[in-house]
Amino acid sequence: MTAPREPSDRADVCIVGSGPAGAILAASLAGQGHDVVVLEAGPRFDPRDRGRQLERALRPEFDAEEVWEMGGARDLFTSSGSHSYELNQSRVKGVGGSTLHWGAMTPRLHPEDFEKRTRYGVGADWPIDYDGLEPYYVAAEREMGVSGALSPFGGPRSAPYPLPAFPPSYSDSLVAPAFDELGIELHPIPRATNSEPYDGRSQCVGYGTCAPVCPSGAKYDASIHVEKAEAAGARVIDRVPVRRLEHDDAGQRITAVRYTTPDGTTHRQRADHFVLAAGAVESIRLLLLSASDRYPDGLANSSGLLGRGLMEHPVVTVSGRLDEPTRQHNIGFHTSMSEQYYPYDRGPEGTIILQPSNTAGPTPTEAGMAANSTIGEMISGNLDAPLEGTDWGDQLFERVAERWSDRHLALHAWVEQFPDPANRVTLDRSKTDDHGDPVPDVSLAFDDRTRQTLERAEAVLREILAELDASDVRAISTPDAPGTAAHHIGGLRMGTSPEQSVVGPTLQTHDLSNLYVSSSGVFVTGGAANPTLTIAALTLRLADHLDNRLS
Repeated sequence: MTAPREPSDRADVCIVGSGPAGAILAASLAGQGHDVVVLEAGPRFDPRDRGRQLERALRPEFDAEEVWEMGGARDLFTSSGSHSYELNQSRVKGVGGSTLHWGAMTPRLHPEDFEKRTRYGVGADWPIDYDGLEPYYVAAEREMGVSGALSPFGGPRSAPYPLPAFPPSYSDSLVAPAFDELGIELHPIPRATNSEPYDGRSQCVGYGTCAPVCPSGAKYDASIHVEKAEAAGARVIDRVPVRRLEHDDAGQRITAVRYTTPDGTTHRQRADHFVLAAGAVESIRLLLLSASDRYPDGLANSSGLLGRGLMEHPVVTVSGRLDEPTRQHNIGFHTSMSEQYYPYDRGPEGTIILQPSNTAGPTPTEAGMAANSTIGEMISGNLDAPLEGTDWGDQLFERVAERWSDRHLALHAWVEQFPDPANRVTLDRSKTDDHGDPVPDVSLAFDDRTRQTLERAEAVLREILAELDASDVRAISTPDAPGTAAHHIGGLRMGTSPEQSVVGPTLQTHDLSNLYVSSSGVFVTGGAANPTLTIAALTLRLADHLDNRLS
């Protein structure tokens, strides 16, 4: 039986999006007895289908987007910047949002990230500080089930991680001596994956396909909090893209959101308060689509900064070969990192995270195909030449092991990018989605400061590989053509001044008194740390604020 998609008669809070921000907020507010409605553009995925999704992730005929049913007219976008941005590879529309396929790394921002202007004269200061957010970091780690260990870097902690860290992988143990010799300290990666049973969920059982799909449920995804929200009385409606926000005649409050159901019917959901939690890009797009006579440039845009200052974490990767097996692809996630180069104290060279990879080179499936095919180089540029022949079984395994998988190694580094008004999200009115609405256009480029930091990062990675006596050392992504970590940051900047920001310190928009945004879009600067834990911490802080307003 199909769940009804008509609007609720009343709602204290209407949340747009059911990713980590929307789901955690809904669970917290519903748990406090408030009436909550969550509107999600994508479908509700049945956990019993994880096996099918796992098969899609492993089969080469499916790409990453198809595992979670992304793509098509619903998800159209354009990329007009000098960096070609593949938006759909880094997001999922569905109950649980992009945590359905994320890597689950959950480092905190550092104290200095909140005070870049004051400390170093670069970037900008946040209107909140690390100490004020720290209790919410602790709460977020408990809510998500973070496995970790104390690090020599970063800010102070008021409580330990709820779960012990995962041990270093085999290949991490191979590279650790080189890090030690160069005086670079490795430490465990905090990650929202159960190292032991937690919150009614299994510990990790080693499927090795964490991104894009965890069949065991050991990796946190926001559908966990959706279930908690619904158990507490919240209503979560799937496949209902919100297309417009409507405000009152005075232009001071949102009165309703308009959404469309799969049969094409449009409804209006009213509420006392509204929260956009649809990710940075889609939240910006929705505010731009909601332009009115009162706000011709989009809602919450009196500053003119809506969509501006988009940031990413650009990535350089350097690979090589060792003279011994490295056992890549045996686990599906990275286990060690170094934040030694995180402090911004080297002029233009600062705020770097280093990470050994456990997934270097093509997957075993790709290597097996390449072993009996002339398309080997097309499958992976890491193969010197296609492996030809008709080997099967043990012979095929030996060829793959000897020629590829057991000796490959890669190191990653990603860096901070400061906000630039030219990097932005706008509407591309020449292209429309399945409902006839303009699609988002992402314009992203990297400046000289960012490239200098990437160059420093690449030099460190090459030093490490040289210390390992690695052969066939080559850059997979470079400072001139970096990859990205798929982190959409900025464009909905937080601040105290309505002239210089979109939302205030409580995430309330300056222009509309009952409209909030919970997203990495509100970040003032991005640091080098993955953003999801900070999103969760800010969301729990917002939940306290809204609970007080509603009480």
